[in-house]
Amino acid sequence: MASEAAGVDEGIPPQLPPPVLLDIQPPKVKPVVVSSPVMTSGPKVTPQQYLYFYSPGEWEEFVKEWATGLEPKYVSVKNLGGSNDQGVDVAGFATRSGFEGDWDCFQCKYYQGPLNPSDIWPELVKVFRHAEAKDYVLPRRYLLMAPQGCGLTLDRLLSKPTELKKKFIEQLAVGKTACAGLTASSIARIISYITDVNFSFIESVPLDDVISVHKKTPYHVARFGTPLPDRPGIQAPPDQVAANEARYVEQLVEIYQEYYSSAISTPEEALKNGDSGHHFRRQRELFYSAESLRLFARDSVPPQTFEALQDDVYEGVVEVAEKHHPSGMDRLSEVLSKVSDLSLSSNILLDVSNIKDRKGICHQLANVNKLRWGRGGDDESTK
Repeated sequence: MASEAAGVDEGIPPQLPPPVLLDIQPPKVKPVVVSSPVMTSGPKVTPQQYLYFYSPGEWEEFVKEWATGLEPKYVSVKNLGGSNDQGVDVAGFATRSGFEGDWDCFQCKYYQGPLNPSDIWPELVKVFRHAEAKDYVLPRRYLLMAPQGCGLTLDRLLSKPTELKKKFIEQLAVGKTACAGLTASSIARIISYITDVNFSFIESVPLDDVISVHKKTPYHVARFGTPLPDRPGIQAPPDQVAANEARYVEQLVEIYQEYYSSAISTPEEALKNGDSGHHFRRQRELFYSAESLRLFARDSVPPQTFEALQDDVYEGVVEVAEKHHPSGMDRLSEVLSKVSDLSLSSNILLDVSNIKDRKGICHQLANVNKLRWGRGGDDESTK
């Protein structure tokens, strides 16, 4: 981890068991707190400036988020639990074979200044040592992730893989800081292992490039407080009822049977009926409006943001839904009227949502039986 003092080797005996791999969890994005007040006018604080105030732990969380935006997408992105990280802070796996297949290593180094060669020698010793010991195959790419970037000397070395390899071999000597705690035989095995290794897989990533990729992830807006991207147009409901809308449509058909006293038993009959047809089309449009917001949220904001909005809507209308109503149609009408007047202010998606989305969310909740429109909803709406 980057908080380790530069130049101190982990000194892990080869016989230790491999580390426990933990699946990446949705990053806990918190509002950025800086030591000086954020101005409401004047120049905006850029993401690069926000990153200046991060701790090493926050930087690692940011790198995890960034890795999810790389193309092609990884099968999984994992971090290593415990202190035995084997020279890997964050790993992106291209296949389900994990460390036994193609993978990329992201070495997080959060220092107050640019990286120097002395900062990376101990880290390279770790990765080659564990690759030689077959703890994992050598990564396809070894990326140095440092907010201050690389100093001129290291930057030039990274641009000359052959020279980088030569300088690294010079560090592989008993007594050198980079090899602290290693025996002469261990060092010899490392030197033998890297004989045919092309050091061009070792790179650094400029901070501007990191920010550019991070913008493609669902975490960028919440982390840096930037505006949400434009929301795409709303998909019109297909002619045929889709499988993912079957339950709320079934509920609508039930209330049409009751309210209009007509022989309406299918969506097709509800659509053709002169009384229910327009209402039925409108409810489906509402549902698909909410679905478009859900898909937009999936790609633009952190996980569970849309679900939090659904929960707020549910809590705002459930009391109305559970009241006694003369008919299921009356229940639905009162719920949709109530949701239009709800005062919601804590969800970032409110900036791009509208009344149709709120009403459509009610149908999404009915689609999973959290809301019930029929008369049985008087005592079953929460089942």
